[in-house]
Amino acid sequence: LPQDEPVPLAFFVHDAEIVASLEKTLAGQSVETEKVLDIIYQPQAVFRVRAVTRCTSSLEGHTEAVISVAFSPTGKYLASGSGDTTVRFWDLSTETPQFTAKGHRHWVLSIAWSPDGKKLASGCKNSQIFLWDPATGNQIGRVLAGHSKWITCLCWEPLHINPECRYLASASKDGSIRIWDTLMGRCDKILTSHTQSVTCVKWGGDGLLYSSSQDRTIKVWRSQDGVLCRTLQGHAHWVNTMALSTDYVLRTGAFEPAEATINPQDVSGSLAELKDKAQQRYDQVRGQEPERLVSGSDDFTLFLWRPAEDKKPLERMMGHQALINQVLFSPDTRIIASASFDKSIKLWDGRTGKYLTSLRGHVSAVYQIAWSADSRLLVSGSSDSTLKVWDAKMKKLAIDLPGHADEVYATDWSPDGQRVASGGKDKCLRIWRR
Repeated sequence: LPQDEPVPLAFFVHDAEIVASLEKTLAGQSVETEKVLDIIYQPQAVFRVRAVTRCTSSLEGHTEAVISVAFSPTGKYLASGSGDTTVRFWDLSTETPQFTAKGHRHWVLSIAWSPDGKKLASGCKNSQIFLWDPATGNQIGRVLAGHSKWITCLCWEPLHINPECRYLASASKDGSIRIWDTLMGRCDKILTSHTQSVTCVKWGGDGLLYSSSQDRTIKVWRSQDGVLCRTLQGHAHWVNTMALSTDYVLRTGAFEPAEATINPQDVSGSLAELKDKAQQRYDQVRGQEPERLVSGSDDFTLFLWRPAEDKKPLERMMGHQALINQVLFSPDTRIIASASFDKSIKLWDGRTGKYLTSLRGHVSAVYQIAWSADSRLLVSGSSDSTLKVWDAKMKKLAIDLPGHADEVYATDWSPDGQRVASGGKDKCLRIWRR
């Protein structure tokens, strides 16, 4: 019966979570007995993702290092991009190779699923962008060419803004951001203002585009007309990575991880229904205030911004001892995780940017991290050839996953929570399950 399980809650006193008992939490804090204590509660995800524990298949096929892996928004498809110039689609029900998409003439550096799960975009070092159909493995439309240097990042327009998933933003080493009309197969807008390579582009749910660059700035653009709204300055070195608090809900679109089935299906319904569903999910995650942005840099620091309101950062997050490779908000937006070349992953408060803890265990640089859909677990891939699953609440290592023969460049956790995929220098794609 639904009323048996109460909604799981987390309780906090002065930003410290009550894990064992109120008494133990208060023991370390100096609290006056006269004052009223505020205990804050937050609802947790109603479903639970179980940690992956074993490698169920090691998929060979790529002839060079696997640079990127990504699950589709429902977790139905898995795609990987590699240095062998191909994009491969993998059949998850049998865990076998399904399609090999050939067309690129150089390393595939970046791949991105459209939020409706019907298209995959891939960008290569030859500065071309291809679109693929995951059901057939064939190319859709024409090659999107126009950048003069390689593609660093791809990002689709959110589903609740346009349920057709028509527009795609690409960032390039040439310092420009291009918005492509994928139906017509042409470039719609070119956003130029960065003076060096653009490292990351994010398409926010409120109609803003964010781009980070090696010129040490982050720029905020209006996606309708390409007008530059703000330039966020503060970093002292290249900005490598960005994350939006709404990233996860924008990625999954109309798909609700709590309603996931054992073998994933595409979300069905008319465009209007999909749009409404995506809009509801977005509004719920976004809440009352505009989306937050966190940026990580080669200057070892992160900044937390409210880019829609202010060009000054909310918080400067210091503590890493080497460059920051990736940063991610948890799906419920409460925790920020940052992966660094100093071998650690640090967790920060998603609202204030306050430091929470360090997850140590990797013996070499941490390349990529991925959250489970319920925000309770985090997986990381490292150049020490292992993946590690961390418990975000207990703030410690849950499971160690050795198995790769060399550095693990790419990791992703499927939005339905069933699988983790990883790829790296040993050319193998590995799928991990519980």
